[in-house]
Amino acid sequence: MQPLRSLDDEDEVGISELYRQHASALLTHLRTNLKSREDAEDLLLEVFIAALERDSLRTLSQEEQRFWLWRVARNKLVDHYRKRARQQNLPLEVASDMVSPDGEFIPEWTVLRNEEQRDLITVIEGLPSLQKEVLLLRYVEGLRSPEIARMLGKRDTAVRMILSRTLNLLRQTFEKRLGGR
Repeated sequence: MQPLRSLDDEDEVGISELYRQHASALLTHLRTNLKSREDAEDLLLEVFIAALERDSLRTLSQEEQRFWLWRVARNKLVDHYRKRARQQNLPLEVASDMVSPDGEFIPEWTVLRNEEQRDLITVIEGLPSLQKEVLLLRYVEGLRSPEIARMLGKRDTAVRMILSRTLNLLRQTFEKRLGGR
């Protein structure tokens, strides 16, 4: 991220006016799509930092500024989900399956699990961006299809269809890969 440039009075008035007009709605949107209020507030701050860094923002019409802010907020949400998806968490049940009765890790199980995860990640990375995003929002963030639909500007039925087709494709592709071992 670049250091912030110094603001003149006109910039301060413009950004504070944008904030006054849009912060509440943006925060509500972010809050409905994130589990913690703190994360929503952090992302809202990032949106307005991006606004400060964009010199040409004040040349846009009010409607274009609003659309720009909402697009940035959506992109910040997606970035947030992507960062969380990269964090690897191991459920307790899985970890206990990888340990022998005497408390030692069973290396073969660990290796097999890691290979399966890499294969699945490879398959998911090959999906179109919309399918990846829907999977991420549903299974990483735990959002329901109506929430995803609102976030992506789609109908709930369309999100359900994308999710169903993507899961079927993943299932078929992954079964073929496993069959080839």
